[in-house]
Amino acid sequence: MSRTPRHAVALVCAYATGLLLVGSVAHITGLLQHGLRPYDWAPGWLNLYWTSLALLDTLAALLLLRGRRAGVDLACAIMATDLVANWYAVHGIQHSHFTAQPGLQRLTAFTVLVLGTAPFAHRHLTR
Repeated sequence: MSRTPRHAVALVCAYATGLLLVGSVAHITGLLQHGLRPYDWAPGWLNLYWTSLALLDTLAALLLLRGRRAGVDLACAIMATDLVANWYAVHGIQHSHFTAQPGLQRLTAFTVLVLGTAPFAHRHLTR
């Protein structure tokens, strides 16, 4: 079995870190501007989840910057749950669809990137 080159893993971690930091800034901005309920149309539990991403996205990005496997694990957990939460919001609450939601399309693509590259990145990072 061939191993993924370390530079490829570093590049993927850099992409993931950058995008997680973008998400972190977006959630922190929402928190500062609108408090714990940045989305009036969403139920409280969903607002709480999205607000918690201000901390979780930042933590995952910092762990990835330090080369920690926990950063990959946390990024995978964040992306999987965030994608489910957003699909629920789009389909279950807003009664919209995937093609009408470019934000959901980007989130889906990023989730595929994170989950698809996680096994390769994981084996090159430290505990």
